[in-house]
Amino acid sequence: MKKTNVSRGFRVPGFTTAGISCGIKADKQKDLALIFSEGPAIAAGVFTTNKVVSPTVTWCRNKLKSSKTFRAIVVNSGNANACTGPRGMEDCKSVAARLSQELEITPKEILIASTGIIGVPLPSGKIVKAIPTLSKELSATGWTHSAEAIMTTDLVAKSKSLSYKMGKHKITLGGISKGSGMIHPNMATMLAFIATDAAIDTKTLHRALKEANEKTFNRITVDGDSSTNDMALIFASGKAGNKTIPAGSPAYRTFVGKLTDLCLDLAHKIVLDGEGATKFVTIRVQGAKLKTHAHRIAQSVATSSLVKTALFGQDPNWGRIIAAVGYAGVPVNPDKVEILLNGSLLFKNGVPASGASQPALRKKMKSKNIVIAIELNSGRYSDKVYTCDLSYDYVRINAEYTT
Repeated sequence: MKKTNVSRGFRVPGFTTAGISCGIKADKQKDLALIFSEGPAIAAGVFTTNKVVSPTVTWCRNKLKSSKTFRAIVVNSGNANACTGPRGMEDCKSVAARLSQELEITPKEILIASTGIIGVPLPSGKIVKAIPTLSKELSATGWTHSAEAIMTTDLVAKSKSLSYKMGKHKITLGGISKGSGMIHPNMATMLAFIATDAAIDTKTLHRALKEANEKTFNRITVDGDSSTNDMALIFASGKAGNKTIPAGSPAYRTFVGKLTDLCLDLAHKIVLDGEGATKFVTIRVQGAKLKTHAHRIAQSVATSSLVKTALFGQDPNWGRIIAAVGYAGVPVNPDKVEILLNGSLLFKNGVPASGASQPALRKKMKSKNIVIAIELNSGRYSDKVYTCDLSYDYVRINAEYTT
């Protein structure tokens, strides 16, 4: 049975949500979600860098450029609507047209997302037929249902909400995400949908989402694969009644900090739910000459299949870690590098650390939370990447994905 890892019963003023089954998935599993803004809202988004994209990505990119306000996001799971030719965009149009009639809004106010198997035509007729039921299910506390409806290989539904005070006004942010496999920057096989009642302009909202994304969704990797449908979207309704948040102001920095906290929670839940994952792993690189150097090394270690399988096997194989540091493509002096695993020194001065007993290290590696700290001793910059181990189940899940 699939589990739920959500902030139960939360509300974001000005928004209602729903999640139902429309028949794309078998066994009446939820596969259609809707997030609806009760009034005009502004929106921003970040998308996959893959050159092969679903028409849903193209649809959202175009609408975010041409429309000033938005009212709805509709999402289906079980079918990616990708690599389906001209029909893919026609299916987007038919879904938007029917939803606009039902909600009494215009198609240009609707954003669309899909996730699932690629190369199979979207059964848009099932979605269109289910739209009246979907609309009737809209609820201020429907986030749990919408989080469940966007899942694919996810074992856990993911959501998060938080609130904070801005002067006399209470600002609320809430969101849902999905992702388990094909997780790798830039973006991944992940979807994230966030709503806030903050008053903020479109340009500033996009800047805030981009900043938060760089520190969260673009810092996670499960298997090094990026997908065709990835996106993170945010709606802002202005219902909180605060003064419009200006870019670069203290109010903006606070808002970005809170948005980053929310996105980081959702990003961590994606890694924790990695296909077949048994461990949550933080790769922390310190003492780099440049920020980009720290990131590239952290990414290199996080995406190493040999490192990830060693983590699964509870094998403190520092050789695989230092090798991944060395081929990251940045200047490194191995004689200065120190590697620690959950606080235990593995490597220093170009050789394995003395006194690091295998039994003690293996005991530490039984932990579900692993921190690999890499000190370069060459500068003042640092970065983090979040990943998981690579298990037998990852191979099984992906070997059987379409069958």
